[in-house]
Amino acid sequence: ELKEEVYVSQPEGFVDPDRLNHVYRLKKALYGLKQALRAWYDTLSRFLLANGFSKGVVDPTLFIRKTGKHTLHVQIYVDDIIFASTDPRECDGFFKEMSSKFQVSMMGQMSFFLGLQVSQNPRGIFINQSRYANEILKKYDFHKSNLVDTPMVERPDLVFTVCMCTRYQSKPTKKHLEAVKRVFRYLQGTINMGLWYPKDTAMALTAYADADHAGCQDTRRSASGSAQFLVIS
Repeated sequence: ELKEEVYVSQPEGFVDPDRLNHVYRLKKALYGLKQALRAWYDTLSRFLLANGFSKGVVDPTLFIRKTGKHTLHVQIYVDDIIFASTDPRECDGFFKEMSSKFQVSMMGQMSFFLGLQVSQNPRGIFINQSRYANEILKKYDFHKSNLVDTPMVERPDLVFTVCMCTRYQSKPTKKHLEAVKRVFRYLQGTINMGLWYPKDTAMALTAYADADHAGCQDTRRSASGSAQFLVIS
């Protein structure tokens, strides 16, 4: 249901010849409507909460349900849903629950999602973005360029590098373009790198955060940063 008043022109096939200057008021959200995303999230959220799920505090698109010693995780991205459980029967049950309320389709074991390639086998899970990176390199004709070992001369950190380049995207100079080209060459040289999560291993997460003082050479604004280390033993 829509909370706001939204009106649309009379669609083809439903035009009232006696009221050509009239419009329709929508009662429910249509695909592509600005309010559609919120309306869908509210509907799905109410359904999940009513079926024993709890909503994530930090990430409101993550829903968790515990049944005995097993846990079911449901992650929402618009109308795409990925879910996983320590018990395969929980996944089957969740699909039946969703099918009873919504028109859904099961895509099987996740192998590609939002630019991420996911390879699953009995030993663990490997995640990388080689397909997405290859598309970018071919689009800008960098798939045959010379390779470099690091995205920047001083900082082998791709996330930081990209964020640094985006600071100047509204008015870039030749120097900034060269920095982006270096990122592309780094991507080509590390195209198959990714994250490996082995099965049945202990993991310890450690995080560090810090900030500089007036570090930006252009604005003298300070920048904060963080680093997370996932130790697998």
